[in-house]
Amino acid sequence: MSPHSTPSPSASRDRVPHALLPAELAGPDRAGRRTARDWTVDVLLFGWAVLWWVILFVANQDYDYLPDWLRVVDPILGGALCVALWWRRRFPLAVSLAAVPAVALSNTVFGAGMVILLNLAMRVQWRYAVPVLVLYLVASAPYVAIYLFPHGDGWASVFFVLAYNLVFFAWGAAIRARRQLIAKLREDAERERVEHARRLADTRRAERAAIAREMHDVLAHRISLLSVHAGALAYRTRQSAAGAGAALSDTEVAESAQVIRDNAHQALEELREVLHVLRAEERRAAGADPDAAPAIAPPQPTLAEITTLVEEARAAGQQVAVDTELPCPPDADPASGGDPLRALAGAGDLRPQAQRTAYRVVQEGLTNARKHAPGARVHVRIAGDPGGTLTVTVDNPLPVGLAPTEIPGAGAGLTGLRERVELDGGELHHGTTDGTFTLQARLPWPA
Repeated sequence: MSPHSTPSPSASRDRVPHALLPAELAGPDRAGRRTARDWTVDVLLFGWAVLWWVILFVANQDYDYLPDWLRVVDPILGGALCVALWWRRRFPLAVSLAAVPAVALSNTVFGAGMVILLNLAMRVQWRYAVPVLVLYLVASAPYVAIYLFPHGDGWASVFFVLAYNLVFFAWGAAIRARRQLIAKLREDAERERVEHARRLADTRRAERAAIAREMHDVLAHRISLLSVHAGALAYRTRQSAAGAGAALSDTEVAESAQVIRDNAHQALEELREVLHVLRAEERRAAGADPDAAPAIAPPQPTLAEITTLVEEARAAGQQVAVDTELPCPPDADPASGGDPLRALAGAGDLRPQAQRTAYRVVQEGLTNARKHAPGARVHVRIAGDPGGTLTVTVDNPLPVGLAPTEIPGAGAGLTGLRERVELDGGELHHGTTDGTFTLQARLPWPA
């Protein structure tokens, strides 16, 4: 069983065979049908009622004061109620009402009457069951007068009749309450199972979205660089073959092939890093190695890598201009060489998650420009101050003839980027103004 799975109520119920449960708890598919347990209980209760019928029928022979008509009617009423027990589950109220006259006139009805009273409390709504109980108590008055008072039992017999009527009714009410509690617990468990399944599905969707974002961020940039270099190589080769340009030297071909190889190798390495982390997380979630150390995440990009990112784009022939308006940390590393991005990344004044998100914004902007506006000049602006926001803006002019509705705005890259920015507490905006596509992210920068 998965560590995320929860046994369903039906699964818990199936651990106990339906035959061992009453029909009310055996599931909706058993509604109206007796289980083996029900048959066993019904046979035992019928035997109980018949046993009392026999005992009291014999006792009635000693009651010389009973009129002849009652000697005939008494066992008939008692026997009829014993037979009626077989319909008490299906028609509990009708059987209970039919028993009231018998309770008043019959001594042999004792065993069957108690079973019917128990069944009344178990299966009939309170607004009907309580009035019928009152009828039983009222009907007990002539019974006491006929069968008990002549023996000199007096008020003790009245107390006895009231007590056993109330005891059997309370017993049935207790069984009813227990079954209602079990039913409620099952409903609660079913709701929890459904809610757990929903939470699990939401978690899996979020995990898939995170994987999709990471895959896109890792691969889209490298693949677009590969496409640019391969396209340039193919174009130069065609031009040379057509006599429209100088033939590529072996050195130029080797350099272009090396750039393509390096980018392909880097894309593969980054993909392996992502897959390594995902597999390690999956193994830990499955409990394969609970003592294993936490997976080491691959190095995450910071502001310092933005400079490398821009250099790679320029090496691929993309025109990129970078403007920064960032404070220079007083403890900046001299190795940063005056680069505010490297200095800020090294000082650690900005949260690593915000630096990573800023890198992804620039990466997505450069990738989209290569895909949708090849040859266009890209302008990257990064500005901000502690206590305010870090604003990252990437814009590029649209190629002539590209309508605003054709610009990238609903792709997986921008969708994943928006989720990433919002998870970091920021805002992402993108759109077209005066023929220029702008991608801008605003990230919180605590003081």
